[in-house]
Amino acid sequence: MTTATTGRTTPKGVVGTAHTRVEGVEKVTGAARYAGEIPFADLAHGWLVLSTVARGRIISVEDGPVLAMPGVRAVLHHGNAPRLETHFQGVIGPPDPTTTLFQNDRVAHLGWPVALVVAETSEQAREAAESLLVHYEEEPHDVDFRGDRPEAYPVDGFAPGVVEKGDLEAELAASAHVVDAQYTTPEEHHSMMEPHAAAARWDGGRLEIVDSNQSTTWVQSDLAQMFSLEPSAVRVRSEHIGGGFGSKGVRVHQVAAVMAATVLQRPVRVVLTRRQMFPLTGYRSPTSQRVRLGADADGRLRALEHRSVSQTSTVHTFVEPSAGVPRVMVDAPAHHTANLVVPLDVPTPTFMRAPGEAPGSFALESALDELAEKCGLDPIELRVRNEPERSPVSGQPFGARNLLACFHEGARRFGWADRDPRPGVRRQGRWLLGTGVAGASFHAGAGPSTALATAEADGSFTVRISAADIGTGARTALTLVAADALRVPVDRVRVHIGDSDFGPAMFAGGSMGTRSWAWAVDAAAEELRERLALGATIPPEGITVRSDTTDAVRRLAQTERHSYGAQFAEVAVDTATGEVRVRRMLGIFAAGRIVNPLTARNQLVGGMIWGISMALHEEAVRDRASGGLYGGDLAGYHVATHADVPLVEADWVEDHDPDDPVGIKGVGEVGVVGAAAAIANAVRHATGVRHRHLPIRPDRVLMARETGATHA
Repeated sequence: MTTATTGRTTPKGVVGTAHTRVEGVEKVTGAARYAGEIPFADLAHGWLVLSTVARGRIISVEDGPVLAMPGVRAVLHHGNAPRLETHFQGVIGPPDPTTTLFQNDRVAHLGWPVALVVAETSEQAREAAESLLVHYEEEPHDVDFRGDRPEAYPVDGFAPGVVEKGDLEAELAASAHVVDAQYTTPEEHHSMMEPHAAAARWDGGRLEIVDSNQSTTWVQSDLAQMFSLEPSAVRVRSEHIGGGFGSKGVRVHQVAAVMAATVLQRPVRVVLTRRQMFPLTGYRSPTSQRVRLGADADGRLRALEHRSVSQTSTVHTFVEPSAGVPRVMVDAPAHHTANLVVPLDVPTPTFMRAPGEAPGSFALESALDELAEKCGLDPIELRVRNEPERSPVSGQPFGARNLLACFHEGARRFGWADRDPRPGVRRQGRWLLGTGVAGASFHAGAGPSTALATAEADGSFTVRISAADIGTGARTALTLVAADALRVPVDRVRVHIGDSDFGPAMFAGGSMGTRSWAWAVDAAAEELRERLALGATIPPEGITVRSDTTDAVRRLAQTERHSYGAQFAEVAVDTATGEVRVRRMLGIFAAGRIVNPLTARNQLVGGMIWGISMALHEEAVRDRASGGLYGGDLAGYHVATHADVPLVEADWVEDHDPDDPVGIKGVGEVGVVGAAAAIANAVRHATGVRHRHLPIRPDRVLMARETGATHA
């Protein structure tokens, strides 16, 4: 046995310094294995069969001929699948019936899962699945999303559906300047590089799932309840994840794999194709948002209304809370916001990077830009005059609100003072040039988590936590946090993540992952360091400390905690072709203490690039006749590529959350917020035309030119 002490002579302060990813070499050399690549002995392969009608019921599944095909071992459907528990409260609420597979004969949308074919190889499973004949009784469907649908109703999601104070109509009538505009955003899809994949097997009476997900705790808990198992009887592992963006929670592929493994009593893997991901893994709902702003002569708001309508499925309710943005950003004596949904025969939407804030900021920040123009004010000055002292809704104080610092630093670095505010006057050859700005915010929350920290006999340290690194660099950030808390060099710390056996932890989402996990890792490592400082003898199995932040998170002071940002964009518009090119973008953020500048900057820049994609490219369009998408693949669904991305810079101002032991807020979501609005505002400045509907396609630019419209 050896005796170890951390002491204070070793370097401290690696948090805040740039470090390459600890798993970087594995990823670039192909050594990192993803869920669809990990081998299992006697592995069978499942292939989902999706409905070809948008609404109705299944009359029959002709599985006899398919079962006779080479390699086919099973065909599961509503007539023979295991029964599931469907009425339970999961980690984020009741389950979407889409995931509780094959429990009845109903079809709720085009692409609804109706069967699973299991075979010895994926090729055999696919061929058999494509041969399976399913008969339906088809019913009329409705996928026509509009903001004026009378059946839209308010929904309380993770925030109240409707919040009102003051007399809206009276304040609007008394306002010197009024903006009343409708903004729309289209359906958008996550389209991460790694498709959803899961393998399931039974091992000695215990269920093991190897998956690609954003929370092993979430998947373990929901699957245990669905299959009537004790949580301890389910182990979920998810070591490397090729992107998630909100869609990698509990989905059909995990449930299908567990069903098949249970029936066949052998390991089964189910991998979704890119086309299957479009109807099965969630998306961002389209929105129709009405914003009304009223201001007095000097630009101070008297009235604000933000009404957002989104769509949901007929079997499960999910709201895109776009009208929540002004509840943080601006105040007025009359302040009315509402989030409503329309149920349609479509798949259920889900969380997508900056849910609510991304589309909501486009509408609000565009409307504020319109108001600044009406008031004859610089857009930044309008925001300065309307900076709230307390939360517009809760009345609580803000925790470290450094939004104006972002605007001022961004304006200095972008050269905003040199801007000619007149629209349509700056030209370079065939290009009209313009600049725009928008604000950003995203909630900075924390969830309870547990962590294990072990002092090994060889002098190294091992940290275990059920975190998920979905490309954010979380594994590296937690290594730095642990090294600082232990006061040892980084190379003495190993961090293991993505295993439900490590204990419950917060999911990777809502910009809460790293903050929540770092809190638990810091607590465990600090306690371990204190024990070792007393000269504890380390046995061969090591000394392990477990932390649990549940009580600490519960005791957090009630303040409005958010990350903030200011987005600046310069665009060039060719009015002859309708082409819009973003030339440069700058984002300045107040996002708490930055753990790893290298990966944090990557996250912020990535979000800003997504904003370019949102503003100019991304648009999933539904065919009313079939109920499905036109081009539900990456050939038909356009995203920004290298040729579309110019100089994009992201930086931050000093910001620290005094109530967080590490000082973290979060950077994962705020980078995309406001980016589309900044680009749209820049297009207005370049052309004199206000675009209120995304994406700003060439045909929309040309139509506005031909009609002489001031808005499109």
